[in-house]
Amino acid sequence: MNNNKTVFFAIGILLIILGIFMVVPFFVQLIYGGQNNTFLSSASVTIFIGVLLVLTNLEENRKLNLQQAFVLTAFSWFCIAIFGSIPFYLSDLNLTLVDSFFESMSGITTTGSTIITNLDDAPKDILIWRSILQWLGGIGIIVMAITILPLLNIGGMELFRMESSDTAEKILPKTREITLIISGIYLSLTFFCIMAYWFAGMNIFDSFAHAMTTIATGGFSTYSESIGYFQNPRIEIVSIVFIILGSIPFLAYLKFIKGDRKIFFTDIQIKGLVYLLAISVLLMLLYLVINNKEYSFFENLRISAFNVVSILSGTGYVTSDFSLWGKFPLIFFLFLMFVGGCAGSTTCGIKIFRFQILGVFIITQIKKLVYPHGIFSLKYNNEKISNKFIYSIITFIFLYFCIFFILSAILSLNGLDFITALSGSASAISNVGPGLGDIIGPNGNYSNLPTFSKLSLSLGMLLGRLELFAILILFFPSFWKN
Repeated sequence: MNNNKTVFFAIGILLIILGIFMVVPFFVQLIYGGQNNTFLSSASVTIFIGVLLVLTNLEENRKLNLQQAFVLTAFSWFCIAIFGSIPFYLSDLNLTLVDSFFESMSGITTTGSTIITNLDDAPKDILIWRSILQWLGGIGIIVMAITILPLLNIGGMELFRMESSDTAEKILPKTREITLIISGIYLSLTFFCIMAYWFAGMNIFDSFAHAMTTIATGGFSTYSESIGYFQNPRIEIVSIVFIILGSIPFLAYLKFIKGDRKIFFTDIQIKGLVYLLAISVLLMLLYLVINNKEYSFFENLRISAFNVVSILSGTGYVTSDFSLWGKFPLIFFLFLMFVGGCAGSTTCGIKIFRFQILGVFIITQIKKLVYPHGIFSLKYNNEKISNKFIYSIITFIFLYFCIFFILSAILSLNGLDFITALSGSASAISNVGPGLGDIIGPNGNYSNLPTFSKLSLSLGMLLGRLELFAILILFFPSFWKN
């Protein structure tokens, strides 16, 4: 790369922002009667490195080419995970470097997997820091998904390229503009979620902590039992509503603000999300009504709706141990993990739009068999789709499952049982959080996993969050040639 200054400058800015947010947990701990310099020390180190990077990489005309965009995308998330782990390592939780990095990576990628064994007794500053990491990760991936990932032509993400963002040189100014608008929407949703949780029965600390992880569809909670700790239907309804709002493409909010009042009813992705949620809830409800005679119809509806929305969106909140429901829920939830929510939202997974386009492609191919001389054009959201675009999506899905199986094999070779390895891999690459089984299931955590498994899962989280190719391309020697 000819000039790395733009990349280092941007990473420096991000570290300064991260360091400023580290001060928040310090004041939270003071408010609740504690005093710990962990976060002041962490903030000082992070801000110092950030300022150093900014001052040593000043340029008058900052431009970001395609190669630098890939590098910035990958290294910014990795650096934030590294520096975000400092408070965990310096805390009184006695976490190892690997455990601290795992917790931080899980937070910033909005995965929600945790190695902290007793959240109920964890310090308030650590609990709020986990929520802040997920909240920052949520806004980060939205901005990246709208402004940068489409330019990298990753797995069909170019479909969501913003107008006038057609060249890499326009990334920076466009990012600033979009970031301001998206941040306003994101902050507004977070505020309303805080108030809704508070009115539903949470105390103010839990309202703040859970609102940040709900909008980010991250799933970190302040209690080991997650949302199930509260046993409050009103809180669960608030969670469902705001998880869905976080799962909607934020471009739709932008278009709504600009005057397109019908966007939420006409966007194919949003309609696909609603249909999938409705069908999935009905299927799970039917299964529980037949097999779970202990609960009433409305109780079965309640746990079906909550857990389906939580798993499909990749949030990972739980209200009950669904691993005890039988084999069908395990297989079904594993499938939902892979699907994920909408592109341009805080959710991860393969994304609904890819399955929709793949479905259109399959139907078109069948039509060509029935009508050999017919002329058919592929369209999605009233836009024509090229064969190159289809191949990009097929390649992405194929690679997604290849990485899933490779990661599962690595975990198995590291001594994990079949269910733990399979669900842990799926949960990591889909950024869901809880897996299946006794070890990493809804009532478990990742603390007892071998060190190498934790590192492997951390890489899986980053791969899944950044749409695979943004990381994998860095391992090709040809990428680094000018």
